[in-house]
Amino acid sequence: MEKLTIRLRVNAEDNELSVPPNKTLLEVLREDLGLTGVKEGCQDGICGSCTVLLDGKPVRSCLVLAAEAEGKDILTIEGLAIGDKLHPIQEAFVNYGGIQCGFCTPGMVLTAKALLDINARPSEAEVRRAISGNLCRCTGYVKIVKSIMSAAQGGA
Repeated sequence: MEKLTIRLRVNAEDNELSVPPNKTLLEVLREDLGLTGVKEGCQDGICGSCTVLLDGKPVRSCLVLAAEAEGKDILTIEGLAIGDKLHPIQEAFVNYGGIQCGFCTPGMVLTAKALLDINARPSEAEVRRAISGNLCRCTGYVKIVKSIMSAAQGGA
């Protein structure tokens, strides 16, 4: 199969890669760029574990071809913290127990960031609606919602 040369801006860094045209963004992030915070769950776009921000919007990276992401700004969980300082949403997840087993956490955190970027003070219903596409198998989402609500109130 012939490969494409693509340029991806991931976590504020430019990358030039040679990839097959059918390679997903999830595969490129994990396999080619070593960004394993992006989790591979269902491969069907249902679980939300592979969520990244593409131009600030949450997308399922298992459903996006890497070539489709060219020219867009991609943010993964690895790019959220600044140095050793966690992002306030990450701190809230730690402080309120929203991290639980951790598998869904990157997708939840990035989805929460996208929500809070457009709505700094969401209601609980708005938080629950925003994360409804991210599955957590550990709980009833209570600690996750509490973490996001805390971050929205500046109480990480």
